[in-house]
Amino acid sequence: MKIAKFLLAVALMVSGMAANAQETERIEFNPHWFLGLQGGAQYTLGEADFSKLISPNAQISLGYQFSPVWALRLAVNGWQSKGGFASDAKFNANKTYKWNYVAPGVDVKFNIINAIGGYNPNRWFGMNIIAGVAANIAWGNDEAKDYAATNEMRKLWDGTSVLPVGRAGLDLDFRLSKRVSLNLECMANGTFDKYNSKAKSEDHNADWYFNALLGLKIALGKTENVIPVAVPVVEPTPAPPAPKPTPKPTPAPVTKKAEMQTEVFYSIRETVIPEGEQGKVTNLINFLKANPETKVAITGYADVETGNPRINLFYSKGRAEGVAKALSDAGIDAARITVDYKGDTVQPFAENDKNRVSICIAK
Repeated sequence: MKIAKFLLAVALMVSGMAANAQETERIEFNPHWFLGLQGGAQYTLGEADFSKLISPNAQISLGYQFSPVWALRLAVNGWQSKGGFASDAKFNANKTYKWNYVAPGVDVKFNIINAIGGYNPNRWFGMNIIAGVAANIAWGNDEAKDYAATNEMRKLWDGTSVLPVGRAGLDLDFRLSKRVSLNLECMANGTFDKYNSKAKSEDHNADWYFNALLGLKIALGKTENVIPVAVPVVEPTPAPPAPKPTPKPTPAPVTKKAEMQTEVFYSIRETVIPEGEQGKVTNLINFLKANPETKVAITGYADVETGNPRINLFYSKGRAEGVAKALSDAGIDAARITVDYKGDTVQPFAENDKNRVSICIAK
C-alpha cells in the first residue's frame, strides 16, 4: 500500500510539471483501441517451495479506451501451472507436477492517475486497477495422475477442466511514445478447489495463481486530438494625423524625396530569405545605391495562428535581421538601416499567411 501511494504521488508531481507545447492549441483525449503483448511468470499457490511452483506465462489482449479513466479489454492468458506438496513423511516434496491451461476473459480497467490528476497527454506514467472474469480451460494433467498413484489427490481431474475465474490486479504504464508504452501487470486469479487436483482437507478452499507480466501496450489509433484555439487579431494602432504645415507666402519648390516599399514573404518557421523573394531584396539594394540619401526601416512579423508569442517574436526578429544583413553584405552602410520586429502582436495583413513577412520602407 505504501509503495502504491508513493508511485501515485510521483506520477501526480511529474504530471503537474508538464504543459502543452503551444499556447495556441488544446489537446483532448481521443477514444481508441489498444493491443497488449506480454510475457512473464506465474506462481501457483501451494505447499511446495515457492521456486518450485513458478511457471512460464504469456498474455495477449485487445481493448478499447473509452475515456481517460475507463477501458474494457478481452485478454487471453495462459501457458502452464504447477502443483506440489509440502515436505513430510506422507508426501514427496521433491516432485511437482504441471499442466497447461488457457484463460480467455473480460476485464475492466480504471486509471487512478487520470481519475485524480485529470487527463495529461504528456504524462509518462499511468496506473490502472484491473478487475474481471475468465474461463480457465486446463488440460494435460497426466503428471498429476502419475503422482496420485503414491499420494492422495482428492480433486484429481482428467481430460479437460473448465473452471470460472475471478481476477483482479494492478498494472503500470511507462510511456515510450504517443502510441507505445511499457506495461507491467500483476494479477491475482481465484478459482475452485479442483484446479490443482488436491485439497488439504475436506473443506472447499479456493485455488489461487498469480501472474507477473511485462510487455508492450500499443494504441491502434490516435490517442489525442489537437484543437486550435482562436487568438484575437490585434489590429495595428493607427498613427495620429500629421499636423498641418503653416502656409508660407512664397514657398520654395520642393523636390519629392525618392521612396520605396517592399515586402519579403516567408513560409512557416522560416527566417532565411526564400529564393523566390531574392529579387525583391536585389531591387531594394539597387534603389538604396541609386539614392544614397535614403534610409531603410525593416520590420519583421509573424502570423498569430501558429506557434506562440515567444517563438513568433524569435521568427520575426530573424526575418528582419536576415534582410538587414543582406543589405549590409551588398555594401549598404549600416547607419542607413533600422531593424525592428513585432512578433505576432501586429498583423499588417488580413490574410494570416501573409503576416510571415519583413516589410522594408526606404525613404
